[in-house]
Amino acid sequence: MWAGGKNKVIKHYLPHIPADFTDYYEPFMGGGAMFIYVMTNYRPKNVYINDINSDVMNIYQSIKNDYDIFLKRLIELESKYIPLQKDDRKKLYYDVRQEYAYGYEKWSKSEEAATLYFLMKTGFNGIYQLNHNTNGRYGTPSGLLNQKTEIFDRKVLSWWKKALENVTITSTHWKNAVKSNPNAFYFFDPPYRDCFADYGNPFTEEMLLDLIDFSDKQSKVFVANRADDDWFETRSKSLNVHYFDIIYTAGRRKNGKEAKKAREILLYHTDRVNLLSFL
Repeated sequence: MWAGGKNKVIKHYLPHIPADFTDYYEPFMGGGAMFIYVMTNYRPKNVYINDINSDVMNIYQSIKNDYDIFLKRLIELESKYIPLQKDDRKKLYYDVRQEYAYGYEKWSKSEEAATLYFLMKTGFNGIYQLNHNTNGRYGTPSGLLNQKTEIFDRKVLSWWKKALENVTITSTHWKNAVKSNPNAFYFFDPPYRDCFADYGNPFTEEMLLDLIDFSDKQSKVFVANRADDDWFETRSKSLNVHYFDIIYTAGRRKNGKEAKKAREILLYHTDRVNLLSFL
């Protein structure tokens, strides 16, 4: 759903995902790449997703509870957008963004959610940005605006409707969205430590320490973040550590020169058996 999603890094997580769990918690939902993987391959009995960003969680709530209204509004915006040339698409984008910033109270929550989804699908590179000149609401610039026949995949949206049917969706502090459960798998993907992009909700080192303390006590847990130093290793009492290299590609690039190399860290507990220990 936005830059920073975990689609490209899940392959690094696969060896450590627990073999079995009945409950799944994702308290920093964002784009939901791990949610998609878990729902496709594990189908846990009880699923809880959460994010402090209520506007993004309203998209999930609307797809779950008010799909027809959400889809109608989305198609309405798409039908205006697709026939236009790029300059007119750009004007429409900023007109809709302005309306979303200052005129949203006239919409139902599902119409508001569909409007935000439209903006996120046509905005710059999936980045979620809040601006003062957009009333502290979504303010990302327009994207490439080169869609040909549609701005969203109907099959994907239909998959989400089905996947969310029995999912508990909340928008609160992560602590209020989880409960200790030995049969649960927790996937924590909080904002990067020392990251300037807090999406309107700063996440401090003290908050990270609180999260790590909770994770230390769980039997099946992932904590994903960026590893600029050994900060995480020295704070955890028992979590295993896995590092891997990644290239951040948020933004337009020429010949790959602006792509930024970095190192990610995965702190984890898992119930998978290390077969090498028996060899």
